[in-house]
Parts: sequence; C-alpha cells; structure tokens
Amino acid sequence: MKLTARSEYALLALVYLARHESEDYISVDNIASAQGIPPKFLEQLMLAMKRAHFLRSAKGQKGGYQFAKRPDQIPLADIIRLFDGALAPTESVSLNFYESTPIEKEKKLVGVFKDIRDYVSNKLETTTIADIL
Repeated sequence: MKLTARSEYALLALVYLARHESEDYISVDNIASAQGIPPKFLEQLMLAMKRAHFLRSAKGQKGGYQFAKRPDQIPLADIIRLFDGALAPTESVSLNFYESTPIEKEKKLVGVFKDIRDYVSNKLETTTIADIL
C-alpha cells in the first residue's frame, strides 16, 4: 500500500472537519486554505466522500461540507480504500482486490506479505478520524 495525494488530502480534510465539527458547514476554500490543498482538487475529493456517504453538503453562502457519519465511525481504512484501493502490499494477498501475481510462486514470501497486510489493515480499520484528534 502506498498512499496517493488523494488519500492524504482526503484524510487532512476530514481531520480538519473533525476539529471544527461544532461549526456548521465548512467551505472547501476554508479547508483547502487551512490544510494547503488545491481547492479544485479538494472539491473532487469531497464529492467522492459525499457519494460514499461520509459527508453531506449544502449550497449557498453558508454552504460547504460536514460529516454524514460521526468521525468515530469512519476508519482510516475506509478512506484509503475509497481513493487508493487495496491496503495490501501486493494484490495476491489482498482480501478485497485480489489478483494473481508472480510472488505467489513462493509461499513463504506470500506469508510475509499477508502478515504485513494484516498488521496494516488492523491498524487502519481500528483507527478512526476521531482517534487522530
């Protein structure tokens, strides 16, 4: 697993929203400015998270985004999978995105990568946006 800018920026945006959860809707421009994210890129990420039911939005002068789920109900794994796919280091050990790879020829190598997958997956599944605050 390697995080892309999409996942990194999405996580930064969610942490910002969580820190300002008591406020009403927060604009993309406010989040982008505070977190150093290109606004147009962030808008695409926010729309994807809205479609995935992590966020809701409102239009207008006081519009923006807020959580559709509580931050303690959003594991980091869900956001990373949304933008980057598998958490596993190779597709041949992925539970959700399995594809055959050459490494399958060596069972002990597969075992090592399964252990890595399990550790990373467990850590990201049990760490929520709220835990980051």
